[in-house]
Amino acid sequence: MKLSLETRNRGDVMIVHAQGRIVYRDEAAALSRMVGDVLQNGGKVVLDMSGVSSIDSAGIGELAALHSLALSQNADLKYASPSPLVRDLLDLTNLDSVLEIHPSVPEAVAAFQPAETCADC
Repeated sequence: MKLSLETRNRGDVMIVHAQGRIVYRDEAAALSRMVGDVLQNGGKVVLDMSGVSSIDSAGIGELAALHSLALSQNADLKYASPSPLVRDLLDLTNLDSVLEIHPSVPEAVAAFQPAETCADC
């Protein structure tokens, strides 16, 4: 199945739901264009990977490139709900130690909120 991308906003966070394959050529390029446009403006993005059925080395490379772009643009990119197969590949490539991965979209969105500090602690 080709990659389809749907977006929605939750406050100032754009959620990108990916459905299908993130593989060499059009799919990886489409993901990079959509997410990259938001990151170029210092935005906040959650990439919902719950619908990603497969990913190849080009797709892994795009995830790493988007992470680098976010860092260079002072933007924020979080990943949510990778399937067990995708999670295993992220673990195998050690990207799980670099990317900020959350078990669900709501948890990824919540991670954008600043931690409350306790004045009396």
